[in-house]
Amino acid sequence: MADAVFIPPHQKYVDELIGDLEKFLHNEEIKVPALIKIGIAHYQFETIHSFLDGNGRIGRLLITLYLVDQKILNKPLLYLSAFFEKNKSMYYDNLAFVRTKNDMVQWLKYFLVGVTETAENATATLSEILDLKSRLEKQIAATFGKRSHNAALLLQFLFKKPIIHVNQVKEITQTSYKSANDLVSDLVNAGILKEMTGQSRNRVFVFDDYLNMFKRK
Repeated sequence: MADAVFIPPHQKYVDELIGDLEKFLHNEEIKVPALIKIGIAHYQFETIHSFLDGNGRIGRLLITLYLVDQKILNKPLLYLSAFFEKNKSMYYDNLAFVRTKNDMVQWLKYFLVGVTETAENATATLSEILDLKSRLEKQIAATFGKRSHNAALLLQFLFKKPIIHVNQVKEITQTSYKSANDLVSDLVNAGILKEMTGQSRNRVFVFDDYLNMFKRK
């Protein structure tokens, strides 16, 4: 089905077609809601099939960046890959209907369902993250004693970069390697961090509960 959808135009037309697509996205005289506009643009980009590889990824990223540019999103937090990948044949079928049946409306309905579902999942995930953060802050304050300050400092970092090693902890907390290693051990014993290499040296630790929230979506 992918080949049936992505029959690209001859290469001599690609530059002109991408130029037209860019003009469409930036033409403020076209009074179309941003979500509809980027839905059309995504279809068109995938049809032009501009690159030898990576068209799907770039086309999905285009959605997010356009919505940020249009101030629909404050940050690039809406990424439709999971929705499209969940049922690839449906994704390709809806794209193909535009070409084979001149049915842009069906594609846009499917696209907007994807935006809705992805946004709802993102909202639910954010709520779970906030609950996790609050629970762990309370756990650290109640059980880590004199290490609670550095543990709380490290926790904030883990929500930005959930995979760490001891030398990073040493830099974050501005302590000795031994103190950083002891702090990591405390976080492992508390179930906050999990060692993922199984080695005695060059160990890497992961904030497992946090990452698992994204795997479930």
